[in-house]
Amino acid sequence: MKTIKCLFLSALCLATISAFGEPVDTRGKEGNPMEKDTIKLIVNNNKIFTAKLENNSSAKALRALLEKGDISIQMQDYANMEKVGPIGKILPRNDAQTTTAPCDLILYQGKYFVIYYAPNSWKFTRLGKIENTGAKELKSALGAGDATVILSIKP
Repeated sequence: MKTIKCLFLSALCLATISAFGEPVDTRGKEGNPMEKDTIKLIVNNNKIFTAKLENNSSAKALRALLEKGDISIQMQDYANMEKVGPIGKILPRNDAQTTTAPCDLILYQGKYFVIYYAPNSWKFTRLGKIENTGAKELKSALGAGDATVILSIKP
C-alpha cells in the first residue's frame, strides 16, 4: 500500500509540474527582480524612466536585443511632438492606426524608436508606455533639441 501511495504522489507531482511548468526566474543577472515586460530609459544621462512593454512581437524583439546589452539611441526632435532615433536593427512591425499620447513608445518603419510627448495619429507599432512621469516632466527631461536615450533592462 505504501508503494502505491508513493507512486501516486510521484505521479501527482509530475502532473502538477507538467501542468504549471517550472517557476520562472524573473531576477536579472545580478539577482535583482526584473520584470520581463519592463525596460529602463536613461535620458541625457540624468533622468531615469521605466516603461511597460506591449505584448507583441516588436516589443519582445526589443527586449531580446536588450538582453544582449544596453542600446544608446541618438534622438532628434521632430515636429515638436516626439523624439526619434534609429535603433540600429530592424524589428518586426505590428503597425495599426494609432493615436499617440505623451509617454508612448513607438516603433516607426521597423527601425526607429520614438518617444512621444504630444499626440499624433499615424500607422505605428506600439512598443510600450513610460509609467513614472507625465507629459511636462518627460518633455523637460528630453529637452528642446537632440537627446541621448539609453535603453536597458538592468535594474
